[in-house]
Amino acid sequence: MTIMRYDEAVDHALGQAMAADSSVVTWGEDVEILRRVLQSRFGPERVRDTPISEQGFMYAGIGAAMAGLRPVVELYMIDFGMVGWSAIANAGSKFKDFSGGRWNIPMVLRAGVGGWYADGGQHEQTFWGSLSSYPSTEVVVPSTPADAAGLMLSAVQSDEFTVFLTPKLLDQQILDYLGGDQRDTLDLTPVQPKAGAIGDVPDVVTPIPFGQAATRREGSDITLVSVGIGVHRCLEAADRLAADGIEATVLDLRTLAPLDTEAIISHVGRTGRVVVADEDYSRGGLTGEIAALLLESDTTARYARVAVEQTIPFAPHLEYGVLPNAERIASAAKSLA
Repeated sequence: MTIMRYDEAVDHALGQAMAADSSVVTWGEDVEILRRVLQSRFGPERVRDTPISEQGFMYAGIGAAMAGLRPVVELYMIDFGMVGWSAIANAGSKFKDFSGGRWNIPMVLRAGVGGWYADGGQHEQTFWGSLSSYPSTEVVVPSTPADAAGLMLSAVQSDEFTVFLTPKLLDQQILDYLGGDQRDTLDLTPVQPKAGAIGDVPDVVTPIPFGQAATRREGSDITLVSVGIGVHRCLEAADRLAADGIEATVLDLRTLAPLDTEAIISHVGRTGRVVVADEDYSRGGLTGEIAALLLESDTTARYARVAVEQTIPFAPHLEYGVLPNAERIASAAKSLA
């Protein structure tokens, strides 16, 4: 084991995959800077910059995947993917089906997601609810360095179109690179969970299967379900609830497509109460999907959700209130008593 930052863990796994398979390549805007360690190992043919044309280099990744490569195509943030969303919604997610299964799309779209660092509502979205709705698309959101490494290795090895989303609050390299001088005026210490930003990572990474949630805390009174930063907010809320005699299970979904439906139904069926915390929008997001899952499975439970209900403000104190913070989650849990 080696202690690594979240971003180092992702690159550690990607480097392992590139060393094992020459068809694995990576490109994107400023990748030669962001992934300079990988470029020093594998050279500019396999780690290369692209023009600022998200639609162009996302479609190039899909074409390369159809031609036999395993590209990892990187966006600074998933918001920028909206410029070329057709590559996701009409190509990566559908060409396998359009070709009757003859063309797989073994491509990873790697992108930062989420807020908590005061960058405005057009830069802090997650869109994983929308992404998870597309066919033949895997959606991954790790919450710890170890999971980030294992899930990235699975993503690169997958024959499906995979969207690998890294919470920017956990990715110190992205924060430093995007934030610039802003980091001198904004203290992220109170909101950045240490357990997510840095931790032990295996020296030799093994793949973590998709569709297997992880239980981060056991409790008998209520189930808190989330992904990414939301997992850490749920753990904070669970500590608050424990002080009031309410013991909470915290379930980290890890992947949204495929979704570990069995784990959700099992935990919620046991506690009879559930709060879903989601950094995506409440309409069309994870919260509604889990509500439908529980209803369709005849799981009897009291239900509440904490999600993004409006455009995320720029001002840090307003941003904090809009995102699913620990106070909101604990309050929702208490409302189900």
